Amino acid sequence: MNSKDFEIDVLIRARYPMIYIVSPEETRVEDAIRSIVNGKKQVLVWAATQPFGAVELSGKVLGAENSVALDGHRAALDALDHIARRLQDDVRAVFILRDFDPYLDNPVVVRRLRDLAFLLKRSYSTLVFLSPVLAIPTHIEKEIIVVDYDLPTFEEINVILEELVSRVLGDAELGEAQRESLVKAALGLTADEAANVFAKGLVLNSKLEEFDIQVVLNEKKQIIRKTGMLEFYEANENLSGVGGLDNLKKWLEQRGGAFSERAREFGLPWPRGVLLLGVPGCGKSLTAKAIGATWNLPLLRFDVGSVFGKYVGESEANLRRVLRAAEAVAPCVLWVDELEKAFSSGRGEDGGTTLRILGAFLSWLQDKSTPVFVVATANNVENLPPELLRKGRLDEIFFVDLPRETEREAIFAIHLNKHNRDASRFDRSTLAQQSDGYSGAEIEQAVVAALYDAFDGKRDVTTEDVLQNLKTMVPLSVTMNEEVAALRDWASTRARPASL
Repeated sequence: MNSKDFEIDVLIRARYPMIYIVSPEETRVEDAIRSIVNGKKQVLVWAATQPFGAVELSGKVLGAENSVALDGHRAALDALDHIARRLQDDVRAVFILRDFDPYLDNPVVVRRLRDLAFLLKRSYSTLVFLSPVLAIPTHIEKEIIVVDYDLPTFEEINVILEELVSRVLGDAELGEAQRESLVKAALGLTADEAANVFAKGLVLNSKLEEFDIQVVLNEKKQIIRKTGMLEFYEANENLSGVGGLDNLKKWLEQRGGAFSERAREFGLPWPRGVLLLGVPGCGKSLTAKAIGATWNLPLLRFDVGSVFGKYVGESEANLRRVLRAAEAVAPCVLWVDELEKAFSSGRGEDGGTTLRILGAFLSWLQDKSTPVFVVATANNVENLPPELLRKGRLDEIFFVDLPRETEREAIFAIHLNKHNRDASRFDRSTLAQQSDGYSGAEIEQAVVAALYDAFDGKRDVTTEDVLQNLKTMVPLSVTMNEEVAALRDWASTRARPASL
């Protein structure tokens, strides 16, 4: 019995009148309830397409009382009348109402539920609302306790995988490392989704050693696409494609190994996240992209501005949807770019919506228990919410400064090789010396501009071409000298340097 099943068991035995279980997994939740009551109470299930009927432990409906009604509110009232009659007959049962939330906007239905709560408190029966959507009218919120039914745990998905392999391939066994990687990749899927994607993987690759984990990750992409506010980012870069930032790379290397079950057994918590603060164009976003590829985890890009809606409560609901979707894909990397812009604009001028979104996001960062590693990037420290900087929400704050000379040399090599040039043919030492104060993005643009010049001149690019473009470029460190100096001053005592 998992923790949520235990909680539901306690609530039923404590005679709570109404329980609202938030979950898309009807079969899994209903089977859990049947197992909890263990035949001591009837389990009666209702849906708009399936009026009440007693349900055996197998889930078979024994006899519906009436036919399907096209008038949903009328059918809902009939269901509540049915429960009231059964309570008067002193029946001991758990009444499950599937997808009842659309009918809770009707004042008559709400009033009938308040009357029903009075009867339930004096009985040995419980009313359970089961829906993927939480919608509780103010009039009955004091009568209802909410349970967010968790998605399958590592152990539960492991059982699903082992049973499927045993059923399909007989005596074949999964290696420990392969089994762990497959189960970890499937965390966040429902039990049915996990079973389906494992079956699909076995169909595509009948040999266990050829089972492609990408099949599982593709299933998670579908979850992300449905939100409309998260982008599943195809990260092709890894940390070797990031020049410099050795302190940050070493820290990330340590945290990457903490996503294993061995780390859980050792007592390590899930890594929470990191804030990358620094000069624009110095590799913060590139590092965020590289983390997902390096750790072989899905990378989700979250545009905070997309959650803001025009109706009251819409923004908060959108944020909950995004965070639930991220947790459903976990373990994953959630990249929040230019965090300060999302939470500084409109503060105090939008009826408090931005502050409420910020509060909800910070609460989630503090309380989340799922392996969602948050990578937040920011350029302007003055607009950062001070609450975000407190330890416990993110693991560390790194300051990404302009690259030093050795780092600039490495960045030139990366971009020359990236554009099919042999970096050893270039005088990278001179290039690094002449690019003092240039960001990584500006170095890349100098290389690209030199390639354009060489292509126009019908010749290959040279060191002189790159140097000439460096001379014509005014770096950001010059145009924003005061801002960069202030940022460095702030970070000198408040953040960890990303470079050695």
